[in-house]
Amino acid sequence: MQIRFCMTNLHGMLLVMLDRPRHLADIRRLLRNFQAVAILGARQVGKTTLAQAVAAEFGKRARLFDLETDRDLRLLQDPEPVLAPLRGLVVIDEVQRLPSLFPPLRPLLDRRPIPARFLLLGSASPSVATRGSESLAGRIAYYELDGLGLDEVSADRWQRLWLRGGFPRSFTAKSDVSSMEWRRAFVQTYLERDVLDVGLRMPPAELRRFWQMLAHWHGQRWNASEFARAFGTSEATVRRWLETLEGFYAIRLLRPWHASIAKRQVKSPKVYLRDSGMLHALLGITSPAELRERPQVGASFEGFAVEQAIHASGALPHEVYHWATPQGAELDLLLVRGDRRIGIEVKCTESPVVTRSMEIAMKDLRLKKLWLVHRGDMRFTMRPGIEALPVAELGALSGALD
Repeated sequence: MQIRFCMTNLHGMLLVMLDRPRHLADIRRLLRNFQAVAILGARQVGKTTLAQAVAAEFGKRARLFDLETDRDLRLLQDPEPVLAPLRGLVVIDEVQRLPSLFPPLRPLLDRRPIPARFLLLGSASPSVATRGSESLAGRIAYYELDGLGLDEVSADRWQRLWLRGGFPRSFTAKSDVSSMEWRRAFVQTYLERDVLDVGLRMPPAELRRFWQMLAHWHGQRWNASEFARAFGTSEATVRRWLETLEGFYAIRLLRPWHASIAKRQVKSPKVYLRDSGMLHALLGITSPAELRERPQVGASFEGFAVEQAIHASGALPHEVYHWATPQGAELDLLLVRGDRRIGIEVKCTESPVVTRSMEIAMKDLRLKKLWLVHRGDMRFTMRPGIEALPVAELGALSGALD
């Protein structure tokens, strides 16, 4: 992995930039096919850096706006006279701060011939970013940017990625202590500047306690009544808090698979913190040795492997599920695209074995393949269709759904 220095980001700050060629190629392709592309992902995951690399290819024909600055936020309150004359590439960062921006964009995107492409960056999902405004359906492509994946770091650094998580500044910190300090500061900023900005009526300390409780719930099925009881509020309220954190890419709700969509919607999802480093920061886990000794090590490894498997496979949000039967058989991750079904079971061990649940999953789900992801370093076939895969080699899932 090549590391180079970038002079500034949109805020004028010096930073380390990690090459992410796959993402850069994807954005170039989407910009050729759509009038607008939105890069969405958690704050500090690398959206601005990626946009800078794209903008550099346009040279003087690129114009950057940062809605975290008062100047640009005021400037785009009436966007049409500002944006209409621009040619080339227009980059607008932190678009979730100005939902009113979306309706005026529609006529700008409908112009022919196309005078400018728009690259929108947001730290929230489309539903949170637009908050009911114009969706720009058919005119915009959404691209979700994750933290660093195993395909972007050397295989022998997977344990560092597991401990520190995929935020570039956390992963590249000089020490585990520096990484933890960055993550703790990020949590505070995230709570005060992002999540509460969308209108959640609760003190930051209360939201932090909710997030910490989710960290202890990591890898379990969501139980609204348990959380409502703990916070002395309604199930609808804690569900809204949960969906807000999901909308800011802080957590993943892995919904259950069922052949009947109606049945699928009434069952509880499993809750994961998307970034293992943030999970460890909220649990107070500071070192590899401490992680190995904590009771949450298995759940932490499961969540890390699930996220990395989704990242490697290129699965879209509506293509990822967990699976369970009333009799107790379970599968940690099910990837579904059309008729293709790939199963992934995660075991925090160096000596994986085939379980009864895996055999049932292979039969009941008619899986093409079941990967048993483990902590060891050996890849081997365990049964026909079942293969043991070291977590460091999850890149083998690339193209699995194609």
